[in-house]
Amino acid sequence: MLSKNFKIMHEEGLNARPAALFVQVASKFNSRIWVEVNSKKVNAKSIMGIISLGIGQDDEITIIAEGSDENEAIEALTELIDSNFCCIPGIGNN
Repeated sequence: MLSKNFKIMHEEGLNARPAALFVQVASKFNSRIWVEVNSKKVNAKSIMGIISLGIGQDDEITIIAEGSDENEAIEALTELIDSNFCCIPGIGNN
């Protein structure tokens, strides 16, 4: 199991388009992936789960991955967050 902390810098936080991109990337992996914020943890492959967290700009989140491709999952989600949700890992600019 791996986990990594992030600060969300996107001006919309993780709602609408950024949340959809996040779920799209997370869903590419076989590992179980969760997002945790303020002691609330949801499935990272669930758009409703992500939106229900109400993650805003400057909020800190933890991504947890467990499974055979957990390293790749954390790396891809890191790339997405570091690009401020403008680039899907492996695809480039949107």
